[in-house]
Amino acid sequence: MFKYACLNPIAAVGLNNFSADYTKTEDSNDADAILVRSAAMHDMELSDNLIAIARAGAGVNNIPLDKCADKGIVVFNTPGANANGVKELVIAGMLLASRDIVGGIEWVKENASDENVGKAAEKAKKAFAGTEIEGKKLGVIGLGAIGVKVANAAALLGMDVVGYDPYLSINAALSLSTKVNVTKDVNDIYADCDFISIHVPLSDSTRKMIDKKAIDTMKDTAIVLNFARDALVDEEAMVVALEAGTMRGYVCDFANTTTAGKKGCIVIPHLGASTEESEDNCAVMAVAEVKDYLENGNIKNSVNYPACDLGVCTTASRVAVLHKNVKGTIGAYSSIFGDANINIAGMANTTRGDYAYALLDLDGEVNDDIINKLAAIEGVLKVRKIK
Repeated sequence: MFKYACLNPIAAVGLNNFSADYTKTEDSNDADAILVRSAAMHDMELSDNLIAIARAGAGVNNIPLDKCADKGIVVFNTPGANANGVKELVIAGMLLASRDIVGGIEWVKENASDENVGKAAEKAKKAFAGTEIEGKKLGVIGLGAIGVKVANAAALLGMDVVGYDPYLSINAALSLSTKVNVTKDVNDIYADCDFISIHVPLSDSTRKMIDKKAIDTMKDTAIVLNFARDALVDEEAMVVALEAGTMRGYVCDFANTTTAGKKGCIVIPHLGASTEESEDNCAVMAVAEVKDYLENGNIKNSVNYPACDLGVCTTASRVAVLHKNVKGTIGAYSSIFGDANINIAGMANTTRGDYAYALLDLDGEVNDDIINKLAAIEGVLKVRKIK
């Protein structure tokens, strides 16, 4: 029997996939797994009972990844589950910025009591005229699940699309439209594009990557779209450029005092993944990841431990060992099974930076004494008897 806790509302379509072997608890300290969306976890005490955390979404800045890794807690996210919802809002953002639709709507609201509002609108509408996006050049920085969808959709709308991603995966490359060109130099995008949409994770290397230097390189008519993380853009420098008229617009999905109400800024209150479909998709994927890990020990879409999959166990027992990526560990736990006269029928040991994960299928029963010996190995962070 497993227990799970939800720190935020999680769509029922996902939670309903938990079987009778799972019960929901309101006490996160009693949970084997936690499902979370935006709740801040950095100051939380993480119970020794906790085995897994699943973020129903892509970003994991609200979760202390290193702290979790050191405690042997596997953190999952749901890449691609909300990609279509974000893609659609990016396209909407381009349309909002290229034509002053918001200004026009506000004008109609302000003049709603005018019985001749229709006639007056014909005279006023020239103030809200803009440009079309067909034929314009879009640069997409980051060709992950969302970036690829944005690039492909824009190409179908008749835009000239160029993408940049130094870590382009094989799956992303295969999903990318043949109409999308790829550059190896992000500066090509800064200098040449009418629209620039950024879709990269926030890290020390990407923080404020759209800085003053990059902004100064852009066209005076350029529009930047940021539906990833606000800290990817030096928003103070962006506001200065917009005030000076050396940038046309900035569309972002993160409300803050730097950009809210500023000239040229269209600020959306974090609606990228706020669709019924996205929330359902994220919940379903998060629950599937948690179940496969708790029941089988398999890891898919973890952000702090390596991927590992041995399917469903068909041997007498299965054990998972989460440990530091240091030499001698494999030999140490292999010796323990050898001393117990238990044959290792199948094994996977994968690594990710400073951390490693071993999944072992065994031909004999594993008792508590063996588990305790495994846990006592230097560098071992957590041991789980799965079967």
